[in-house]
Amino acid sequence: MPKHPLAVALCAALAVSALPAFAQSSGTAPDATTTAVSAQQPSDNPLFVESTLDLRYPRFDLIEDAHFGPAFDAGMAENLREIEAIAGNPEPPTFDNTIIALEKSGELLSRARRIFGNLNGTDTNDTRKQIDADYAPKFAAHRDAIMLNPALFARIDTLYSNVDSLGLDAEGQRLVERYHTMFVRAGANLSEAQKAEMRRINAESARLGTTFSQNVLNEVNDSAVVVDTVEELDGLGEAQIAAAAAEATSRGLDGKYVITLLNTTGQPVLPQINNRELRERIHKASVARGSRGNQYDNTGVISQILKLRAERANLMGYPNQAAFILEDSTAGTVEAVNDMLGQLAPAAVANARAEAAELQAMIDREQAAKGEPTFQLEPWDWAYYSEKVRQDKYSFDDAQLKPYLEMKNVLENGVFFAATRLYGITFKERTDLPKYHPDTWTYDVFNEDGSPLAIFIFDPYARASKRGGAWMNSYVSQSELEGTLTVTANHQNIPKPQAGQPTLLTWDEVTTMFHEFGHALHGMFSDVKYPFFSGTSVPRDFVEFPSQVNEMWADWPEVLANYGRHYQTGAPMPAELLQKVQAAAKFNQGFATTEYLGAAMLDQYLHQLPIDRLPDGPEVMATEAAALQAAGLDYAPVPPRYRTPYFSHINGGYAAGYYAYIWSEVLDANTVQWIEQNGGLTRANGDRFRATLLSQGGSKDAKQLFVDFTGHEPQIEPLLIKRGLAPGADDSAAPDLGDTPEIESGED
Repeated sequence: MPKHPLAVALCAALAVSALPAFAQSSGTAPDATTTAVSAQQPSDNPLFVESTLDLRYPRFDLIEDAHFGPAFDAGMAENLREIEAIAGNPEPPTFDNTIIALEKSGELLSRARRIFGNLNGTDTNDTRKQIDADYAPKFAAHRDAIMLNPALFARIDTLYSNVDSLGLDAEGQRLVERYHTMFVRAGANLSEAQKAEMRRINAESARLGTTFSQNVLNEVNDSAVVVDTVEELDGLGEAQIAAAAAEATSRGLDGKYVITLLNTTGQPVLPQINNRELRERIHKASVARGSRGNQYDNTGVISQILKLRAERANLMGYPNQAAFILEDSTAGTVEAVNDMLGQLAPAAVANARAEAAELQAMIDREQAAKGEPTFQLEPWDWAYYSEKVRQDKYSFDDAQLKPYLEMKNVLENGVFFAATRLYGITFKERTDLPKYHPDTWTYDVFNEDGSPLAIFIFDPYARASKRGGAWMNSYVSQSELEGTLTVTANHQNIPKPQAGQPTLLTWDEVTTMFHEFGHALHGMFSDVKYPFFSGTSVPRDFVEFPSQVNEMWADWPEVLANYGRHYQTGAPMPAELLQKVQAAAKFNQGFATTEYLGAAMLDQYLHQLPIDRLPDGPEVMATEAAALQAAGLDYAPVPPRYRTPYFSHINGGYAAGYYAYIWSEVLDANTVQWIEQNGGLTRANGDRFRATLLSQGGSKDAKQLFVDFTGHEPQIEPLLIKRGLAPGADDSAAPDLGDTPEIESGED
């Protein structure tokens, strides 16, 4: 995440484009939380000074929740003084006294917000939730105080109008242009009356966004499924049953079992559970989240959020939120996104229906063999029977793979190994640096010449205090101007085994690990002058591209041979097992693509509606059904990956932007094809990818970065082949590892 407040970016799991996220006090009376901590002295607060640890690694051992309020308050006040000095400078505006001054402003505020946001996502508690709720509208007001400052914008506008005569290099010129765009899109050209309305909208949106996020996390925990007997858990492994029993005990339900949920519609235990009634209970508990009429119901909240976004878009002169958002994306227009999604949807649903026919045939055969009546395939049956069909067709299942996929071995001898082969970088675990949670690992990362490159934190396990999904974030971002290198972290939600048991991964968890490390590499390799452009500060529909490319190394023979070893014997994964994995690559891709497109097109539908057609709270679910029908995705056995009340991406930085995964995958598929055709896992390819793309951050046009690497414009055909959607697609082609892990926004 960029260090300075002008470019603090969101990630549903990661830091991306340089979206403004200023923070300031709104001037309202402090609440009890703020009052309780505001008497603290700066000398007692580690957030008031840069960490003296390597690469400014945070002092997790010293930071307390009580430190955040005073740091926020002091940081906002300090930032406003800096802004007032810039805006009120009697000297004519120059690049240095305006743009560079803005780049250097807000150091305390940015540091405090960055650390708080990351900790609140990875290990929240009641105090942090309250701080988040209290300060969200204050941060929105602070941002508005800066972005809507007429004197400040006048200086930026003057520089923008004369940018060709400032004698700047390409990166400096782009910085001026992006600052100008950012201020204009925040409302700097509005009238004073319109600015007042913008302030109201932003403050209320911030408040509601925090409520939505907290409801999602609370509802995930509240919707866990209680199981009375161990017999109902038939199909689960001993470790999974023990974990369910331990979860029940932790909730005061001794003798019972609790199945916890993830924030996706599908749940990872469904392929294993033989009891159909329990599968149905788990599925229905999952899809009901956020619309149950309880204290965590999000239908009214998302309705208000959508209407506020539409108001803001109209205020800015756009017909809807999607038009506003997409104008500043790689896609560029609503029409471009609709066209791309529209091309994919019919083929995806057709493939899903063909897959369903196979599953139904399996059900019919099984029921006939038992002498029992058959039943119609339902959503809670899909994962269970698709696993059976996969075993039948390819003679393997995840249970055969998992003993060869021990978590830390995958990380060090797979993810790290591939990065060393490609880029020459090396890793060394550290145990001396403080941790924000015991279940994390920390590594120094070095360039080939031994010089420091980054510090990397790995945080793999699910916990009740952690938001769902998988994501990357940065505590410190690279910048030549500030003399900083990267401190970055990857997060997943892998179930933690009982003490003494190994953490054995599914194939999806392995590819997610490679995916998230692709984001980390994007941050680590950043080599830009200005913080605004650091690392993953690129358009939302480009940010997933490098991480999706990194997934290709998960089953690359040289890489897999290095990490695919039995956790007990060290024996390598049998070649025939890998061949089965590769042969099954496109299996179930109709389902995977359809559930993803269901969410992506739902996102677009909601954000393309005019304000007078947006649903009121009780109408949200009916509107969702209408959206899926309009898109041709109303296929009951395959519900969308996220339903509206728990669709955290569209509450956060992926609003009108969830299409970004598939848009980026077009670039990914083209790039993987280029790499495969040019030698694969070689230093030459790694060095080229690092030099032309990963190191550039947002300092160049995103599409041009792609062209610089591949030498051509993006083409959709490689994606269709990869997803198994092209007529006559070769089933022996490289596996699809691009399922869309939730990474969602600095929100979710």
